[in-house]
Amino acid sequence: MLNGVDVSSYQSSFDTDGLDFVFIKATEGRSYVNPRLTDQAKRARDAGCVVGFYHFLWPGNIAAQAEYFLAKAPEKAGDLLAVDWEQTGEGTWASNTDKDKFIREVKRLRPHRRVLLYCNRTFWLNRDTTSYAGDGLWIADYVTPGKPRIQASWRFHQHTDRPLDKDVADFASRKALRDWAAG
Repeated sequence: MLNGVDVSSYQSSFDTDGLDFVFIKATEGRSYVNPRLTDQAKRARDAGCVVGFYHFLWPGNIAAQAEYFLAKAPEKAGDLLAVDWEQTGEGTWASNTDKDKFIREVKRLRPHRRVLLYCNRTFWLNRDTTSYAGDGLWIADYVTPGKPRIQASWRFHQHTDRPLDKDVADFASRKALRDWAAG
């Protein structure tokens, strides 16, 4: 198992010691960009980590959200892309159809990038109807690292949010992750 974190603008800094990968929130909806995106990406790259960027999905305007995300997320070979599918601050969520459409649109616009689905166990078991996760599932379930309580295969597992979101990846080595990310 490899170790990583996912960060947003709430983390002004994060320790990269022992990390193999870092996911960074890039955008949300069609108007928000993480103001720390550039600095966080530099910190992760300087540490030799595999870097991923994610978009927090809102209901509606899916093609516009995909375009917005890709206009703001850095484009570098070997970077991962992900959609964060969960409940918004307003208590709404994108539909399963919206989630699938977003992943497919990002894959169409950046065909040489791996695109992942991030969601929590409840969404995966109760809201998802297609099991479509693009190139891999990144599941949040706060249990033993690498032991999410789902039947589906997964690539990344967010296992805690204390003191920040910590993840593991189901790869034998950083090189294996880097090779997979490169497509």
